[in-house]
Amino acid sequence: MPAELSFLLMLGFRMAITAAFVVSASVITERSGPVIGALVATLPISAGPSYVFLALDHDAAFVAEGALASLPINAATIFLALTYAMLAQRFSLWISAGAAIAAWLSLATIIRHFEWTLLGGVIVNLITFAIAVPLLRPYMHVKRMPPIVRRWYDIPLRAGLVATLVATVVTTSGWVGPKISGIMALFPIVFTSLMLILHPRIGGPPAAAVIANGAWGLMGFGLAIAVMHGAVLQFGSAIGLSLALATCIAWNLALWWNSRRKARRG
Repeated sequence: MPAELSFLLMLGFRMAITAAFVVSASVITERSGPVIGALVATLPISAGPSYVFLALDHDAAFVAEGALASLPINAATIFLALTYAMLAQRFSLWISAGAAIAAWLSLATIIRHFEWTLLGGVIVNLITFAIAVPLLRPYMHVKRMPPIVRRWYDIPLRAGLVATLVATVVTTSGWVGPKISGIMALFPIVFTSLMLILHPRIGGPPAAAVIANGAWGLMGFGLAIAVMHGAVLQFGSAIGLSLALATCIAWNLALWWNSRRKARRG
């Protein structure tokens, strides 16, 4: 089999796996309300496959350096959520989502010009969440979550966006290096697709509630990235990625249990 054809088939296979994962997560997100939907959305739906395929193509040092670049980018994502949640209360999708993405791109551009350490990335995340979470709290609740009227293209669009991101990260990683690969892997494609799909269907405030509730999940996601960086260097890519995924799942399960406990008390 020609090398070019083999590469294209493998790339298509990787994109198909990613798309299948996104479709499953999308169905759960749309049926579960803002809190559970946000927890599902903050699982490593796009970054996870990106890092798995990077690990298949590169050594552990490449993956660890990519994770080091991803850690401060997670802080940029929380500002994307804050920007969208605030603007979506009054403005259209294109203004709200456009400003949120512009904020993320601006912060990512600034972040890439610094050499980050694990401690520096953790501190940036802690400061960011200490500022942003209290500001997001008023937008986390809505009186009633409207039913979502799904269009035939909603899930294929979301799956296609994430699969394209994964393909871009995988195919360009050898050229751009681990730092840019780590930044691209954390492009908020899942949050962006939720904005594009939910805002026109259910309105700005309910869509903002889903994004705002994602702040708690992003905390665990940042922790998972830190775990991945250390564990990959210590134990190799397979164990490091597995521990990062376990961290995300355990964190979000704890958040789910806490929300259920509060609901029973209420």
